[in-house]
Amino acid sequence: MEKHVNIAKRFPKHLFWDMDANRLSVEKDRSIIIPRALFATTKNSFEKDIQNLEKLYSKNEITSILRNTKENISNEVCILVAKRYKIKPFFRYSL
Repeated sequence: MEKHVNIAKRFPKHLFWDMDANRLSVEKDRSIIIPRALFATTKNSFEKDIQNLEKLYSKNEITSILRNTKENISNEVCILVAKRYKIKPFFRYSL
């Protein structure tokens, strides 16, 4: 996994609209980077988006952060992640 990455060059800048993405640390800011990287994903873009994240983080890091994030991640994204990793589906919001 890569650890020295300029997040502003790896992910769309609009995902980090409220901060300087150039200053984000892959290690220290994973709780921001992981959910934001998947915030705008769709079924069509999910494969590309998750592969981009997997270059930086493990499956366990991704799922753990998504389960506990305060970011506005859709249940659809959670389901896509669970299917990819063959784990029990989890939801951010009650249905």
